[in-house]
Amino acid sequence: MNILGISAFYHDSAACLVRDGEIIAAAQEERFTRKKHDFSFPTNAVEYCLKEAGIDAEELDYVGFYDKPFIKFERILYSYLAYAPVGIKSFFKSMPLWIKQKLFIRDIIKKELGYNGKVLFPEHHESHAASAFYPSPFSEAAILTVDAVGEWATTSYGVGEKNDISITSELKFPHSLGLLYSAFTYYTGFKVNSAEYKVMGLAPYGEPKYVDIILDKLIDLKEDGSFKLNMKYFNYCTGLTMTNGRFNKLFGGRPSKPGSKVTQREMDLARSVQVVTEEIVLRMVNHVYKETGKKNLCLAGGVALNCVSNGRLLREGPFENLWIQPAAGDAGGALGVALLIWYKYLGNNRKLDEARVLQKASYLGNYYTDEEIEGFLTKEGVPFEKLEMAEIPPRVAELIAGENVIGWFQGRMEFGPRSLGSRSIIGDPRSKEMQSIMNLKIKYRESFRPFAPTVLREHVSDYFDIDCESPYMLLVANIKDEKRVKMSDKEEELFGLEKLKVARSEVPAITHVDYSARIQTVTKEDNPLFYNVIDAFYKKTGCPMIVNTSFNVRGEPIVCRPEEAYKCFMRTGMDYLIMGSYLLDKKRQKPVDLDTDWQKEFEPD
Repeated sequence: MNILGISAFYHDSAACLVRDGEIIAAAQEERFTRKKHDFSFPTNAVEYCLKEAGIDAEELDYVGFYDKPFIKFERILYSYLAYAPVGIKSFFKSMPLWIKQKLFIRDIIKKELGYNGKVLFPEHHESHAASAFYPSPFSEAAILTVDAVGEWATTSYGVGEKNDISITSELKFPHSLGLLYSAFTYYTGFKVNSAEYKVMGLAPYGEPKYVDIILDKLIDLKEDGSFKLNMKYFNYCTGLTMTNGRFNKLFGGRPSKPGSKVTQREMDLARSVQVVTEEIVLRMVNHVYKETGKKNLCLAGGVALNCVSNGRLLREGPFENLWIQPAAGDAGGALGVALLIWYKYLGNNRKLDEARVLQKASYLGNYYTDEEIEGFLTKEGVPFEKLEMAEIPPRVAELIAGENVIGWFQGRMEFGPRSLGSRSIIGDPRSKEMQSIMNLKIKYRESFRPFAPTVLREHVSDYFDIDCESPYMLLVANIKDEKRVKMSDKEEELFGLEKLKVARSEVPAITHVDYSARIQTVTKEDNPLFYNVIDAFYKKTGCPMIVNTSFNVRGEPIVCRPEEAYKCFMRTGMDYLIMGSYLLDKKRQKPVDLDTDWQKEFEPD
């Protein structure tokens, strides 16, 4: 039985194909169209999923859409009516898309696919919950989903047992933790629904000086984690911005302009909203534990991508075990609805195993054979060296140890926002200069942004205060004391971005200014080639990890095809690119005309 799940028309459109309970394929539309957070109908992602399954749309048994458009439309109308006549400009701006597309999703799906079967519409948070529970290794678990907003719900919790999930309770719009965080994202000059992770990365540079103001003026927070926002400070119900003049006055000025220099004010705001977010999530989780009595917790929704908060849940939360959907945002809704149909709607039994067996370590996207890669390189006249498979780990490890930056394009593309060893840029974590080189010369992004380590699973506790798997780069843990570098009194007094100048551990390229790191663990079972490269690096240097960041530049989706990988390689400061068996040395490549349109694609925002 073939089931297609679809998410579309808000942000991060995606498709997922499930056959007899197995996830065959899943991908985000942005990877194919090259439009970051593309919200259009996922035509290309659907085409890929069908191709991977070896079927056409007529062979689909069910199609599921990840939420209920009519209920969402109801919420939008109620909101505009509640605030009328305020918001009339926003109303007229949003209505054409609803009238043309969002109210007729069943018809659009059938027309786009050439499909005449049944289309099912669960609730948004039910799709999130399904994406969290069904791929997990738990026969039963509590489920918490936290995001901006679905139809009405912004947060919900419930229980998953065997093949069933049920939602117990929810918070409703406009009271939303995701929208509170997005309001500060907007106010600090970053892009909403895109750059919330920048706020999280900026937070350790600041002081929590606005926490009391947030808790006193913006939010009425209860002990169980429920809350109400003071809507007189927000504009997102009907306006074209997240915050308003009262918010500006409360925090001492207008929102920061996008692209402007980050100041201590933005750092302090970021730290403050991060602290509040962690406090709310911890209270929610404690309440869910008391209410459900379960020992396992599954998480999804955009807020579940806040890996700093997740790290605190692991350290301080009451649950014994934690599992987080790697595509926790709206893209994961496509996976969730497909599994929901298979398990809950059709009543099929779950066959429990390790989470990675169903999620396949999130390597669910497209891949390219050596023949396809060589065909591209030959057609473009690209100089390359072909390696035997056994040559790749020691050769790449040697290049990393020489402080070269390498584009890594191997196997099936990751599903979700993180590069997990298929479409990655990798480097030496021991290098004091690596973070600066990668941020400024390769990623073209803000200097304060931290990089993540990928570490051999069996060695994670040698360096970090954590001893569990983190295959999806969704947990933050601290560097162990014995691996830290003692700072001088003068270095301790450094303020703001000046903190970047100090090497804080034996692996400074992946150590954030608060001695933390966003960790990915890797096993030979999940990704043998990537594991073997890191293992070869470990045997050569004694360091069981590498720097791993996404294979893209600022403002661009992660690369999908060989041609995009090559373009990114040629227009950045990467030293080498390896695609499949083919190693490319930058020094051997033909000069690129920087006056072409390609250059404009990769200019910093």
